[in-house]
Amino acid sequence: MLGLMQDQPLLISQLLEFADRHHRDGEIVSRRVEGDIHRYTYKDLAVRARKVANALDAMKLQFSDRVATLAWNGYRHLELYYGVSGSGRVLHTLNPRLHPDQVVWIANHAEDQVLCFDMTFLPIVQAVHARCPTIKHFIALCDADKLPQDTGIPNLTSYEDWIGGASSDYVWPRFDENSASSMCYTSGTTGNPKAALYSHRSSTLHAYAAALPDVMCLSARDSVLPVVPMFHVNAWGIPYSALMVGCKLVFPGPALDGKSVYELMESEGVTFAAGVPTVWQMLLGHMKPAGLRFSSLTRTVIGGSACPPAMINAFRDDYGVDVLHAWGMTEMSPLGTLCTLKNKHLTLREDLQMAIRLKQGRAIFGVDMKIVDENGQELPWDGKAFGDVLVKGPWIVASYFKGEGGDPLVKDSNGIGWFPTGDVATIDEDGYLQITDRSKDVIKSGGEWISSIDIENIAVAHPAVAMAACIGVKHPKWDERPIVAVVKKPGAEVTRDELIAFYEGKTAKWQIPDDVVFVEAIPLGATGKMLKTKLREQLKDYKLPNA
Repeated sequence: MLGLMQDQPLLISQLLEFADRHHRDGEIVSRRVEGDIHRYTYKDLAVRARKVANALDAMKLQFSDRVATLAWNGYRHLELYYGVSGSGRVLHTLNPRLHPDQVVWIANHAEDQVLCFDMTFLPIVQAVHARCPTIKHFIALCDADKLPQDTGIPNLTSYEDWIGGASSDYVWPRFDENSASSMCYTSGTTGNPKAALYSHRSSTLHAYAAALPDVMCLSARDSVLPVVPMFHVNAWGIPYSALMVGCKLVFPGPALDGKSVYELMESEGVTFAAGVPTVWQMLLGHMKPAGLRFSSLTRTVIGGSACPPAMINAFRDDYGVDVLHAWGMTEMSPLGTLCTLKNKHLTLREDLQMAIRLKQGRAIFGVDMKIVDENGQELPWDGKAFGDVLVKGPWIVASYFKGEGGDPLVKDSNGIGWFPTGDVATIDEDGYLQITDRSKDVIKSGGEWISSIDIENIAVAHPAVAMAACIGVKHPKWDERPIVAVVKKPGAEVTRDELIAFYEGKTAKWQIPDDVVFVEAIPLGATGKMLKTKLREQLKDYKLPNA
């Protein structure tokens, strides 16, 4: 017997319609590429998203055709989120931090039909447009009078001209909720990037989950600043969850330096922000020397890579801001876990609470996870056993776009497919996940495993260290030994011996790195993660002093 409920598909356009009806005066604030501040409401967003849909119809784009963006976090990008996906096309957010050759490969693989880009990225588009034969329309996200002459890009149109003549009357179509809504190519794979292809259903369910109290706890009372880019994994779902709850949205545009982010937070009363550790490092680096404080910020979600304990302590102890650790990946839309305390933890001593906060957190409803050994056998949740993390759920990929890489899922004894994340972790009795390493980065020394993340966290706790990356180096007796590459803070001084001594008492003696290598910079990927493959390549001639 079936239930007698209405059959309403979960579509992204419903989020826009809901915000238009119930939160229409909700504010959206954007720092534009031009440098000024733009303000309008959810009602205005809905009007202009409908214009986008009509403009796409006028181009004769078909259902599921791909529309690409090279854009910062801003109101025009948000209009494309809804106008493209809501009309049945697929929003493809290109990562502007990639090399132009990678942009070309990805755009051609996706068979993008339209490319909408911020003027910041005009040089990229000029470098790639002739090599992307499927892209027939180039739209510059600017006013008509800001469109430069002689760009070399044929039929380049300004966004405002493009949607200016379109009608604001549009009826959002109904279709299968499993239809593709957006896509994002992951930089975490080997070989060519692979695309996670999200559906309307998966994105809507993910938006529900992200807004839950034990996740981001978003509400109409919040002013939310997503520093995490809209060009990477849908800004962790915030552009969808925001319309669901009606919060104020504050977009930073291209200005991600500590000073600009701080000033925007203060002027717009930001209560909640989300970003990666590298951005928050710049923010704190701006605030501390100037003796600045937050007047409204109460909590921040940090993901993308493990947040150093020193940063969590700085936010909490110096500024009274709760730091919520999050974990996930492109293939997970991206949220998998978020770290909030349970009721029984509230009476624990502060140090015991902090030990929990340092973990990546509990699974969000919709995500199931387990850790397995090298034979695929599930390991106990005791906070000690560590193994490879497998996940499944309605917003986790079943396969990649165009079948790239074959079937990525690992089947269990019941034939159920689990996605292998490539992370190594423990899970404690309360279900808190703690990432100990990437499977390719874990160091095996004398038959024992050493977590590179633990080594890095201790290093960055030193006041002279700006960034640290731990890698394993071949050793004739122990197989591998850890060394740590360190970037010093400007003007700070620390010696190798001082840093090695800093590890004493903070980890087991055999886990202390054998050497410290000072470097000018640690290579970062397009999403701000450390590229240890490139670091290993840079240090390929390095020899341990005691080997």
